[in-house]
Amino acid sequence: MKKKYWLILLILIIIIVIGLIFFRKSVKNNNIGNNKNSQEIVDYILNLSSYETQITVTVTSNKNTNKYIIKQNFQDSNKNIQEVIEPSNMAGVKIENDGTNLKVENTRLNVSKILENYSCLGDNCLDLSTFLKDYKENNKSYFEENDKEIIMNTVSNIENIYMQEKTLHIDKVTAKPTQMVIKDNKQKTTIYILYNEVKIN
Repeated sequence: MKKKYWLILLILIIIIVIGLIFFRKSVKNNNIGNNKNSQEIVDYILNLSSYETQITVTVTSNKNTNKYIIKQNFQDSNKNIQEVIEPSNMAGVKIENDGTNLKVENTRLNVSKILENYSCLGDNCLDLSTFLKDYKENNKSYFEENDKEIIMNTVSNIENIYMQEKTLHIDKVTAKPTQMVIKDNKQKTTIYILYNEVKIN
C-alpha cells in the first residue's frame, strides 16, 4: 500500500515539474524583451522585415484634431498596405505600394487608381518602416530608457516643418512598439500614433 502511495506521489511531482517547465518556457517566449538588453531590443526593432498592426492616429493641426483607425501590413518584399477602418466615411480606403507604384482604392465604392513611378512613397510618416528607415539613416538618432520602455529618437529625412522629430516607444517586456510621437519644428505634437495591436511575423 505504501509503495502505491509513494508511486502516485512521485508521478504527481513529475507532472507538476513538467507543467512548471512548460509554463516557464511559454512565458519566456511571450515576453521576448525579458531576456534581451536594451541595445538588443533596439536592434530587433530596426531589423523587422514584416509586421501587421492596427493603430489609432490623432492628427492635430492649427484648426482641428482628427482621429483615424488604420490597419497596416508591411511585408519582406517592401509591399506596404494601409487600410482605413475609421472614421466610417473613409472606411475601406486602401493604399498599397511596392516601392515603385502606388495603388489607391476604395473597396466600398469599388474604385481603384494606380500611380506609376510615384516618387513620394517614402514620405508616409504613419508607417513604422519609415521611422525605422529614418532612424538608420540619421546620425542624430539615439535611444534612451526607463524602467518600462525604450524610447527611440530620430528626425525626419523629409523637409516638412510639421514632421521634424520622431519618437518611438518600445515596451521592454514584449519588445513591441506602443506609441509614436511626431513633432513639428516648434516641438508641438502634430501626429500621435497608438499601437493597439502589433503582430511581428
